[in-house]
Amino acid sequence: MSSPDPQVRAARNESTRPSPDHGLSPAPLRADESIAVRGPVVAVTGAASGVGALLTERLAASEEIKQVIAIDERRGECAAAQWHILDVRDPAIADKLRGADVVVHLALDLDLETDPAARTAYNVRGTQTVLTAAAAAGVHRVVLCTSAMVYGALPDNELPLSEDAELRATAEATGVGDLLEIERLARRAPRAHPGLNVSVVRPGVLVGGTDTALTRYFESPRLLVVAGSRPAWQFCHVEDLCSALEYAVLEKVEGELAVGCDGWLEQEEVEELSGIRRMELPSAVALGAAARLHRIGLTPSPAGDLAYTMYPWVVSGSRLHEAGWRPQWTNEEVLAELLEEVSGRHTVAGRRLGRKDATAAGAAGATVALLGAAAVVRRARKARRRI
Repeated sequence: MSSPDPQVRAARNESTRPSPDHGLSPAPLRADESIAVRGPVVAVTGAASGVGALLTERLAASEEIKQVIAIDERRGECAAAQWHILDVRDPAIADKLRGADVVVHLALDLDLETDPAARTAYNVRGTQTVLTAAAAAGVHRVVLCTSAMVYGALPDNELPLSEDAELRATAEATGVGDLLEIERLARRAPRAHPGLNVSVVRPGVLVGGTDTALTRYFESPRLLVVAGSRPAWQFCHVEDLCSALEYAVLEKVEGELAVGCDGWLEQEEVEELSGIRRMELPSAVALGAAARLHRIGLTPSPAGDLAYTMYPWVVSGSRLHEAGWRPQWTNEEVLAELLEEVSGRHTVAGRRLGRKDATAAGAAGATVALLGAAAVVRRARKARRRI
């Protein structure tokens, strides 16, 4: 999954007209292709950045893959792929998918700063178009990528959850409503298009060049802990996600696939490993403040994001494990990489601060200031009601 450049997001908000076709000539054959490769032809959407770029490079270098078709709104860096430049919502994508055996759809916008309505329009319409186009082009397999967040973060969740666990998430967290709709489209597609096989890969907290509400949690001067909650942290490195996607591409495993590091970390372990102390708040205060701060535009994250730092949503990954897949990263290693990535960033309640703001506010002071702002808004509204 990839977050598009700001210019691309702005263009999407202004217009949803299909992009013109700028398909480029196929890349020259690799030196090792003098011997016929019998593997699948794989199309990857969102191939220019993020997970899509990493997967495109991985598949293009694989001796088990015959050819990679890369689709995005700009050309990426993988010279071995055949590039087509267009918006995934453009019905013309069906022509670009002809000859492909498998499509991996990674053109999703989960950027915290994107307008929610525009984000949903892109994510849902894009997935609908890709599934329909794949069926029309004769593609036999589509691999989608959502998140283990679709299981929901609930106090009674089993540790770990099986792939077949009920999807109990609600649309209250960033992008989760879109992911749930994509899951619904995945279930419906084989019925609407007989012969089309759809697999869905659901990673844990994704780390490796990502920017989400959950990675920003570790940019805070204090780790917010809601009193009485039971957090459990399971990470997924983007390299492990790409290897799991490759398993799905090669049909080594199918269906609903959860992916992440083995096991999980308790909150106390996270605090010890990170060296970041906690700030514990009562549930009503934390959730109420988060909701008010988001409503008045001080933070990009809705209150629903907080649940994923309160309750477990750890997955077993049993289907991938049974197929022989194993993660190459541990939770401890991924957390260490995440902390290195976010070093120097300053985020409070999901809102990223500039260095000057963070220095002036101080560690706990910034948090108190934001919570105080919410309290001021609440008192002002009560005063208006009394008038």
